[in-house]
Amino acid sequence: MTDERLDPVLRSVATTRTDLSDLSKVGLLREGLDERRRAGVADIDATGVSINDGVVSGVRVRIYRGAPSPSPVAVYCHAGAFVLGNLDTDHRQCVELARRGQCAVVSVDYRLAPENPYPAAVDDAAAVLNRLSANADEFGVDASRIAVAGSSAGGALAACLAQRSADASLPAVTFQLLHQPVLDDRVTGSKTEFEATPAFDGPAAELMWRHYLGSTAPSADSVPARRDQLRYLPTAFITCSDIDPLRDEAFDYALRLMRAGIATELHVFAGTCHGFDSLLPDWEVAEQLFTLQGRALRRAFYGA
Repeated sequence: MTDERLDPVLRSVATTRTDLSDLSKVGLLREGLDERRRAGVADIDATGVSINDGVVSGVRVRIYRGAPSPSPVAVYCHAGAFVLGNLDTDHRQCVELARRGQCAVVSVDYRLAPENPYPAAVDDAAAVLNRLSANADEFGVDASRIAVAGSSAGGALAACLAQRSADASLPAVTFQLLHQPVLDDRVTGSKTEFEATPAFDGPAAELMWRHYLGSTAPSADSVPARRDQLRYLPTAFITCSDIDPLRDEAFDYALRLMRAGIATELHVFAGTCHGFDSLLPDWEVAEQLFTLQGRALRRAFYGA
């Protein structure tokens, strides 16, 4: 039934699953993903966007500039189930956000689990956010217009930054953009339903949390959906796939934000699986995603 629901365009490319059951193979998974993403970076059209690598508060970053300084800025956390990925992983996505959102994007090369379990990754992202806000002039950004963004596991980190900002333990964040976000370590209907989906499945979703949390018990500090109080969070834009074990947690979080009075927009892409925008970034549905995300960023930063 899953194959029948998946768009025919994706069936020929979404043929593998992410196996996180054997930690001894994580290195091989990383090497394969990193090599594919690195090879693709040179082919990406970055017209209108300047790109520079750097280090912020000891954390490697890549800065994309799609607007003159001082510009609004989005702190971006890449996908990778907490255990995979680097600055090349979502390079195309960051180019699109910077260009279409008319802003700067600072992509964070956060530390990976299981070698560096929670809170290493979110601490790295928080350190970058703090430094950007405190030294906005140095980075050519507008400290009054800071967003957080992330895909998959990076969505969890972005959501945590937004929550900490609402608690005033981090600088003010005006907007959160979450794509196919990891938000809840608990069982959901979609995790149970999609136990053998391409690209990412229920068992992988369970294992990534185990690798990320390590010996730390899940809590509202580490798992965004476990937070009881969602009032005062920034406006949210959430996108997800309908054939994805993470689908229901995106639904649930968006609904909870709305019920808490937070302006929230939710888009579900029919016939797609987790990571479709990385598998086929030139596909018309990925183009639709990039258009919607860019429009949402521009609206958040510049108004109607």
